Amino acid sequence: MPAGTILVCDDDSAIRTVLNQALGRAGYDVRTTGTAAGLWRWVSAGDGNLVITDVVLPDENGFDLIPRIKRIRPELPVVVMSAQNTILTAINAAERGAFDYLPKPFDLKELTSVVQRAMASPSAKPALEPRSEDRLPLIGRSPAMQEIYRVIARLTQTDLTVMIMGESGTGKELVARALHDYGKRRHGTFVAVNMAAIPKELVESELFGHERGAFTGATNRGVGRFEQAEGGTLFLDEIGDMPLDAQTRLLRVLQQGEYTTVGGRTPIKTDVRIVAATNRDLRQLIQQGLFREDLYYRLNVVPMRLPPLRERAEDVPDLVRHFLHKAEDEGLPAKHLDVGALEMLKHYRWPGNVRELENLIRRLAVLHSGDEIPASAVAAELKEPPKLSGTDDGDEAASLSAAVERHLTRYFLDQGDKLPPPGLYDRILQDIERPLLSICLAATRGNQIRAAHLLGLNRNTLRKKIRDLGLEVIRGLRPD
Repeated sequence: MPAGTILVCDDDSAIRTVLNQALGRAGYDVRTTGTAAGLWRWVSAGDGNLVITDVVLPDENGFDLIPRIKRIRPELPVVVMSAQNTILTAINAAERGAFDYLPKPFDLKELTSVVQRAMASPSAKPALEPRSEDRLPLIGRSPAMQEIYRVIARLTQTDLTVMIMGESGTGKELVARALHDYGKRRHGTFVAVNMAAIPKELVESELFGHERGAFTGATNRGVGRFEQAEGGTLFLDEIGDMPLDAQTRLLRVLQQGEYTTVGGRTPIKTDVRIVAATNRDLRQLIQQGLFREDLYYRLNVVPMRLPPLRERAEDVPDLVRHFLHKAEDEGLPAKHLDVGALEMLKHYRWPGNVRELENLIRRLAVLHSGDEIPASAVAAELKEPPKLSGTDDGDEAASLSAAVERHLTRYFLDQGDKLPPPGLYDRILQDIERPLLSICLAATRGNQIRAAHLLGLNRNTLRKKIRDLGLEVIRGLRPD
């Protein structure tokens, strides 16, 4: 017997066919339709154990359909698909009561996994009114960012403590703000504290407040950040720089939900959601005795890793457009980057991550006079040829690819704003093929049969390449 009936609604017949076949092979009975009206007839008749629906449908928005489904069948899980892959899509899906959200194009294995979870534990989340914002707090459509959006969407209606890990400039505070702004504490205060920016002797007073006379210079009672964030969210950035004494106080807050001010004796109850962030390895700090292990586990309830920009280079064009629009809003003329400039930015390593990209775009928008910013202007600002994303010069496994990419980048930079003459593909292949064949022939002492075997080529093909490239076959010594 089928494992259950799945109702699929998508106006794209190809997607309906793919889902029908994939879920059918997984043992489910699948019924497909291209309209919201067709889906609604099945749902209102009590059919189906799970709904998978697109957002953009010809007769109704999928988000508007979910609350109607939840009113008559609150136990029926709904999985939302969408090609509009932004954080607002994920948030709206969660607030409407969707079981999960899948960005298009989706991975069939991931889809099957979501279906299995939904069928095993149907969701009955309360539907909330979705929020709409002109400005998106996070930018990017890469798979790495889609996963971040989905985690945020699942956490907005909880008070779970979150630990955000990532390099400097990856947007940790933006994620913390999104958790607050789209969560149930959105009407409370969001308070951000950078532990690295506060003198160590003042951290406890900064966080928990102090009483008059608690220390030299404390002439009045001081309000701490916990009191300021009451009912809202407290974001503790660079948590790895927090002194041990303050860590002990913070642990008590997480364990007992109360704290005392510096110099005070009366415990104060607190209702604050904690979101922490770090660019350091806290486990290593624990081994060095600089961070409490029990505090680490209290903070690391839900870990989130933000990918560096070099791991999501496909998001660079969207980020560039976003920062150019911001510059335009600040009074600068509208500008855009040419194709070569965008490609250069996509292949740069970005040690400063998104913050570095934003600063670069702002600088280009101010200093470049033309409407179109060329690759030469970007190269002048980067000061160095872009490197292959995710590799270092010393990485032997990628050294050849990195060397070729650096060579090609310099070659294009030398052309200025012009493109090189046609026939580049054949010229580059010859540049690589000539030394490769020469070295293999030398290594086999000029034996073309062995060289062809080493290269994985037919002997006649090798002979033709030797002739076409004008190579001289020398019986050299095979290297040790």
